Amino acid sequence: MKKFLALALCVLLAISCFAFASAEEALPSLDEIVLGENTDLTAKIHFVYHRTDIPEKLDGYIKAFQEIYPNVEIEYELITDYAENALLRVGNNDWTIMGIPTVDTDELPSYFVPLGQLDAMSEKYNFVSSWAYDGVCYGIPSTGNANGVLYNKAVFEAAGITELPKTPDEFIAALQAVKDNTDAIPLYTNYAAGWTMGAWDAYIGVAATGKSSYMNQELLHTANPFSDNGDGTGPYAVYKILYDAVANGLIEEDYTTTDWEGCKGMMNRGEIATMVLGSWAFTQMQQAGDKPEDIGYMAFPISIDGKQYAPAGGDYNFGINVQASDEEKLASLYYLKWLTHESGFAYSEGGVPIDKTGEYPDLYAAFEGIDMLSDDPAVAGEETLLNDLNSESELALNAGGNTKVQEIVEHAFNGDKSFDDIMADWNEAWSDAQESLGVAVNE
Repeated sequence: MKKFLALALCVLLAISCFAFASAEEALPSLDEIVLGENTDLTAKIHFVYHRTDIPEKLDGYIKAFQEIYPNVEIEYELITDYAENALLRVGNNDWTIMGIPTVDTDELPSYFVPLGQLDAMSEKYNFVSSWAYDGVCYGIPSTGNANGVLYNKAVFEAAGITELPKTPDEFIAALQAVKDNTDAIPLYTNYAAGWTMGAWDAYIGVAATGKSSYMNQELLHTANPFSDNGDGTGPYAVYKILYDAVANGLIEEDYTTTDWEGCKGMMNRGEIATMVLGSWAFTQMQQAGDKPEDIGYMAFPISIDGKQYAPAGGDYNFGINVQASDEEKLASLYYLKWLTHESGFAYSEGGVPIDKTGEYPDLYAAFEGIDMLSDDPAVAGEETLLNDLNSESELALNAGGNTKVQEIVEHAFNGDKSFDDIMADWNEAWSDAQESLGVAVNE
């Protein structure tokens, strides 16, 4: 009898697993979704997101979507300390869609619904490889960003800057010209906000090397990657710009009192000359005052053999909770398709469109002749290696490592540690992590 019951239980479990798998297989992939179909779909979506600055705009998207799908309710939960909050909740069932936090890529199937095969998705969408695993996409970017530098055109003109700087030396010279000839803050660090300092990590790959393979492939196996190349390129050159700007008094008077929300109006009014942030911040600066025409965006000031490169990639990727009901999953697929194709979200945020048929917005006018490259994904078998090295070294490159960049500001301002000593410490931490994890290192 016990054997019979055990056998029956196994059969029931197998049937349940088959039914679950069939339900998953019945979901269309995002690239297959056709807007306007299934308009009687009924579901409720709880959307966890970080954009606390645009609640009215998000309400507008809901209303526009409900003109097609009136029975789909959408509720946004907007969170200020998003990165930490989302990471703590990613395994819960209290959300339907969220911006994917920094989980290991091999964990994606545990948390998120597969959106489609990477090959098929890549034919229609930009930047979909970031949250893919084993050839399957689990996230679709909200918008794309090309990372460069915000600048105020009127301040540059008043400072006598006639050409956009293309090298670290030219950029520091431009900041000095702003200090000498205007009342504007040459470079606003946004130190106090913390998360804004992590923006500097975005430039150590494509912008500093001209290689799409550097960040996720070459860096992992590079010996002492923070050493001076001697030609104003590489990760060393990126962070040295910040150190030199602080050491030369080319930032705000008191970096500990910077104001993220307040700086937007300051930038618009010409009280700030430059800020190192992704293109997502462009429209926020434009909308913060009466002079949107003065806000410009330029490539990061590093040149490789006379040519500049701009890193381009997706902002937060939207993912659907694998624990959601089938109706919620399907409704979420339709909403994400609509956000990507019909909402105009990418354009309204000054971003690169995710739909490959879209055109780049005007803010990238200064990027003419500059190659925009996306980071290549990690090679097979090393999908989590960058995360492992980041954790072991505690440098958290491109993964919320704001503290280490803040420390550059602190040491440069206090004059208590040279930049080369800071980079030596980083090299040691990286090398120790490589050794600890058994990573092959290319000298």
